[in-house]
Amino acid sequence: MKWYPLESNPASLTSYVGELGLCTDLFALHDVLSIESWATSMIPKPVLAVVFLYPLTTTQEDHRKKEKVALTVKEAREKGVWFTKQRIGNACGTIGALHALANIDRNFIIRGSWMDSFLQMSAYSVFGEECDDVFVKRAELLEGDKAVSVLHEKATSNHENSTNRGNIDDKVLTHFITFTVVGGVLYELDGRKDGPIPHGPSSEETLLDDSCAAIKRFMDRADPGELRFTILALAGK
Repeated sequence: MKWYPLESNPASLTSYVGELGLCTDLFALHDVLSIESWATSMIPKPVLAVVFLYPLTTTQEDHRKKEKVALTVKEAREKGVWFTKQRIGNACGTIGALHALANIDRNFIIRGSWMDSFLQMSAYSVFGEECDDVFVKRAELLEGDKAVSVLHEKATSNHENSTNRGNIDDKVLTHFITFTVVGGVLYELDGRKDGPIPHGPSSEETLLDDSCAAIKRFMDRADPGELRFTILALAGK
């Protein structure tokens, strides 16, 4: 199964997360122009999550394959971190959006929305305490969910996008991931990895700067002159 890729565009992605169920009267996605403090200080508060797009290179992939610090299902359940694997091609933008929305205050999710319903049907309690493949089971739920595929399709053809979505079989060389804070810890959430990656203590107040510190390590692994990075903050309007 493969979808058209989402564009890293704050306007169209704000519309999309609103369709999923975020209260966009209060929150929106904002471009973060740099990882330096002059840029992060321009972003409205509060910051709920950071969505990062980076190029898939051999160096980045080698690092991903060596990482052994992901939380298990049991650990994620205990810490209250929502995570899903990605099994649909080009769905990393939607997975990034879900990781952002699923780990924020539920009061910010509109009751009766697609996101509200999906969170209920994919809760840890639904699968039982002994289930150790919750991350995969959530991915299976997404694969069979026609409603979210329609919303994703709509977002890829949104008039606010600045580029044409191209051909569905075009090779996509970039990837979305999300950073969020749960229980005072910054987590990297990437559906291609085994589980949530902890990046140390953080808070709502420092989430953006702490995320940028983690993002800097991605940038440091990149080839000189690489520019295919974008940072979006899910934050107040």
